[in-house]
Amino acid sequence: MKRRIPVRKRLLVRLLSVSALIAVCSVAATAWLAVTTTTSALKEEQGQDLAADNSILARLSGYAATHSDWADVRSTVRRLAAETGRRIALTTTDRTLVADSAPRGTPLPPRPAATVDPLRTDTYSETGAQLSGIDPRVVGPYRLPAKERADLDALAARRKQCYAHYGLQAAVVHTASGRPVVTAGDGTDPAAYGAAVCEDGGLDTPTPTERKALTDLTGLARPCLGQAGIDPGGQFLLTLDPSGKDPFGAGYLVAKYAGAGRKTTARAVQQCILTARRAQLEPYVAPVADLFLGIGDRNTSRFDMSPANKAKVIGAAGLVLAVTVAVTALVATRLVRPLRALTEAAGAAPDLHVRVPVTTRDETGILAEAFNDLTERRARLEAQRKAMVSDIAHELRSPLTNIRGWLEVVRDGVVEPDPALLDSLHEEALVLQRIIDDLQDLAAADAGTLRLHREPLRAGDLLDQVAAAHRIAAGAAGVALRTEADAGAWLDADPVRMRQALGNLVSNALRHTPADGTVALAARRDGADVVLTVTDTGTGIAPEDLPNVFDRFWRAEKSRSRRTGGSGLGLPIVRHLVAAHGGTAEAASECGSGAVFTLRLPAAGPPADVT
Repeated sequence: MKRRIPVRKRLLVRLLSVSALIAVCSVAATAWLAVTTTTSALKEEQGQDLAADNSILARLSGYAATHSDWADVRSTVRRLAAETGRRIALTTTDRTLVADSAPRGTPLPPRPAATVDPLRTDTYSETGAQLSGIDPRVVGPYRLPAKERADLDALAARRKQCYAHYGLQAAVVHTASGRPVVTAGDGTDPAAYGAAVCEDGGLDTPTPTERKALTDLTGLARPCLGQAGIDPGGQFLLTLDPSGKDPFGAGYLVAKYAGAGRKTTARAVQQCILTARRAQLEPYVAPVADLFLGIGDRNTSRFDMSPANKAKVIGAAGLVLAVTVAVTALVATRLVRPLRALTEAAGAAPDLHVRVPVTTRDETGILAEAFNDLTERRARLEAQRKAMVSDIAHELRSPLTNIRGWLEVVRDGVVEPDPALLDSLHEEALVLQRIIDDLQDLAAADAGTLRLHREPLRAGDLLDQVAAAHRIAAGAAGVALRTEADAGAWLDADPVRMRQALGNLVSNALRHTPADGTVALAARRDGADVVLTVTDTGTGIAPEDLPNVFDRFWRAEKSRSRRTGGSGLGLPIVRHLVAAHGGTAEAASECGSGAVFTLRLPAAGPPADVT
């Protein structure tokens, strides 16, 4: 009865289920990835816009820091608008238009994005206005003339050369005012290298221009400091910080009491100095202006998918799913078709060896090829089994028929049981025994129960024993029997089984070697192996018969006469005995030139008591 496979366990259903699940997951993952990518792109674009806004503000602040008015800012505004793709407009604090990249009459955004004030550029409030800080590009009265710059550059080059003498890699940078600053590596202390002598103070001394500006700054700061009670007696002054790090273009300003030489960093002093610097630099910078950008302070657009876009995504996902299911069904059908053919062929009767057509080159096709090979091997084994049964029956029938016939003649009194008759019956009984023993050995070899009693065995002794056992038969056939062996060739083998294997080969060689011929037994060491050969000068074996010489019951003489051939089990027994010892058996021959049988076995060392 044909067994019905449950629907849920059918290969087609499984493939469809798995494919549908994979398709759904892939579509969902693709949609999620698309949304995530789009959102990330929008955020990145917003970040780029913010960076562009900061760049615009920095460029306009730099313009204001180096110009005393906005007269020539229109070209700068148009250039920035072209580079960033933004609308840029500048107005005074009372909304008087200074410059605008948009056409005339275009309304301004409701609120400014930032305030351009180079004297207050550090931070931003929630509305975008600058709170404090002075743009480092504002130089004003601290800008050095060419002669003072040249003098300071010479001092800086001398200090750099001095640092190099002490193994320091120094660099010279210039502040906005033109003052050079010598830096020795990343925070390296020159004193640690013994280069303190290079700091002679000349480079740190204010120039006449800087000294005049510092004096003016001290005068501007004095009223504020006096109110704070920091400058009693008018002994307060400002000078340069030797570090030379100057966000204002003239070095950090250090407040000192000239009489006592004490430094002070009180917050009140810093605030007074900052206020005085703004008053000092205000004539050199452009007036405060409001900056309007194309998007003003509008909220960032949200990524919200419209119904039409949602329908497109759902439609695309459904289409992908339908295509996946259709393709999977087609592929599954092609996969199932050869499996059904395999199932029908496997369920056929044993005597019907049906080949399955191989329609694919995938795993199913490989399975079909393996099934066809198995079917062919099964057919060959069945044919060999039938032939073996016929051969065994034939081999046993001949001696049994002879024994039965002579016994019946003796029983009827036709012939007297004389010694010659008894010897003939005994010979037939020995033939039966030999065939049965050979079959028993083959059965044990096939079952893996062939027992070996290994011991160290000299190959030369083994050959001598086999030659001695067959010396009489060789003499009766007129065949010379010779042996030759290396003294160092030793085996770890069962001597009885090895004599049986070599004896079968020698018997076979004597049977096929004419009178005055030669049968030679040889043994030699070949690396990790010992090679035993039996060579004869007989009729040889035809090339087409060589692949069959080790098959059971095979004989070159098809007449199956024992005069020209044995039972056909000797050579198969040789192959099994050699294989049980871990070796191989081979045959080589040419018609009319004799045959060579080669046994290759693992070599062994001599026993410890043999020198």
